[in-house]
Amino acid sequence: MTRPTPETLAHSARRARTATEPASDADHTPAPRTGAVPAAPAVRQPAPAQVSGAGSLVRSLEALDVEVVFGIPGGAILPAYDPLYDSTVRHILVRHEQGAGHAATGYAQATGRVGVCIATSGPGATNLVTPIADAYMDSVPMVAITGQVARPSIGTDAFQEADIQGITLPITKHNFLVQTAEEIPQVLAEAFHLASTGRPGPVLVDIPKDVLQAPTTFSWPPTLDLPGYRPTLHPHGKQIREAARLMSTARRPVLYVGGGVLKAGATEGLRKLAELTGIPVVTTLMALGAFPDSHRQHLGMPGMHGTVAAVYGLQKSDLIVALGARFDDRVTGRLDSFAPDAMVVHADIDPAEIGKNRHADVPIVGDARHVIDELITAVSAERKTGHRADLSDWWTQLDDLRERYPLGYEEPGDGTLSPQYVIKRLGEIVGPDAVYVAGVGQHQMWASQFISYEKPGTWLNSGGLGTMGYAVPAAMGAKVGRPDTVVWAVDGDGCFQMTNQELATCALEGIPVKIAVINNGNLGMVRQWQTLFYGERYSNTELGTHKHRIPDFVKLAEALGCIGLRCETAEDVDRTIEAAMAITDAPVVIDFVVGKDAMVWPMVAAGTGNDEIMFARGVRPAFDEDEI
Repeated sequence: MTRPTPETLAHSARRARTATEPASDADHTPAPRTGAVPAAPAVRQPAPAQVSGAGSLVRSLEALDVEVVFGIPGGAILPAYDPLYDSTVRHILVRHEQGAGHAATGYAQATGRVGVCIATSGPGATNLVTPIADAYMDSVPMVAITGQVARPSIGTDAFQEADIQGITLPITKHNFLVQTAEEIPQVLAEAFHLASTGRPGPVLVDIPKDVLQAPTTFSWPPTLDLPGYRPTLHPHGKQIREAARLMSTARRPVLYVGGGVLKAGATEGLRKLAELTGIPVVTTLMALGAFPDSHRQHLGMPGMHGTVAAVYGLQKSDLIVALGARFDDRVTGRLDSFAPDAMVVHADIDPAEIGKNRHADVPIVGDARHVIDELITAVSAERKTGHRADLSDWWTQLDDLRERYPLGYEEPGDGTLSPQYVIKRLGEIVGPDAVYVAGVGQHQMWASQFISYEKPGTWLNSGGLGTMGYAVPAAMGAKVGRPDTVVWAVDGDGCFQMTNQELATCALEGIPVKIAVINNGNLGMVRQWQTLFYGERYSNTELGTHKHRIPDFVKLAEALGCIGLRCETAEDVDRTIEAAMAITDAPVVIDFVVGKDAMVWPMVAAGTGNDEIMFARGVRPAFDEDEI
């Protein structure tokens, strides 16, 4: 295996900006979003200047302290690329607009800052729809800037015209069609404020080409005009006291923790609350790392592929305290049979989520950090009056479940490499300080199960939308945002083939991500469903990456300017991962050739209730209902 020489990689000035990575970045935690993010950071207040609309756009990005944008130029957005040439804002030229959107999302998830992507009109803008929808479902702060045809051409079906404002209306927190060059600074400031405050989300700014070309006076800071937008940060005291009373008297309570706790920067408070109350904790797929996996009170992840203890803990609880979670179908299973005996305390910064899927007995609107801090105070007051629940019987039952039904896997009977073993060793060798980014499917679930997440901001994935192709560009964005941190993407051979062209971007821009391709030769999760529910009729799920080795992922990696490695035996797993860790100046792709028959367990089949959880194929947990 030969490594690319300096002559095969572009040595742009930008590459020098990305430092080689040390072993870890233990102290980094993504910045929490708050409701008080200034629209115009005081860091930069440039003097008024006569510029074009495009110049005003770039100066606005500089004033907002944007350090990087991901994009591709094209006709309608081209005027913006001229002033960007001289800007302090780093532009990373991606190979597909979807890559720009996912990179912006990965950057935002890893840093807590607003991610920014740029595309031209028509197909450029519509290629952003998937990552915008992905960011919307997972509440990620992102601003997408798109060019539009000139105002006189709007509505005429002009070349590369698309109503991207209308197209993205259901999947953005807000969007703008800029009408004049004078309003660009205000619109940009409002877009960033909306994206990063309250419940975060994507905001689209569509700018016609003639507006970008028009002369204007750039002035900063602008005045925001967002009537009615006042996110509620502090919860109502009465609701907090009622929640604390229930938490102090419940016999079978569970803290159900969602991604909102991470976004609020509330992880330290969560640990204090859990330890104060002794209540068991479950963390959703979007909240992994919010509470240490190794903590005595952590039951694991609930839901379709959650642990038996976490699923049954929720199902048999008498009180669910939901913090920044939304009772989605992957957690609840069949909603009408979910946790039938539980009262619900539901705290969320978005009032639209409360009661949407499950009735809340105690609804709390507020930022998770403030909610948790005030719950700690209220629970402490309850304890001073002698109100403290005895949870010993509850813990006895849950510990019994944890002991009888731990996460595990069977080695393949045909001698092939176990994907679970690969991912488990990856987590053990790389450690808890790295950032792990997953695609969607079996490898995503195994990465959530067999890597231990001890710290916030170390697990990124596409949760709500379940977007194949997310991992490679999101890992790229995460590495740009946290250059001193080791970033691994755990991807499937199906997902990897959707967006691997962004490895060329990584090679040329000096972004040394590491990609573990879990290559089982199939669309693995779809194949698992065909095995279980379609009589093993494997219709259109074989990819040919095993039988024909098309593509050859090692050669593909080398063609894209990366280091390519392959591992096919358990004996070679450790040395291959260690070899990848030793390379710090180029992207690395490992083709882990694994068995095709491995399945993700436990499993709650779609359309069934959590009571029907299967520990393994044909194995339902033995559970004495009378004990609960």
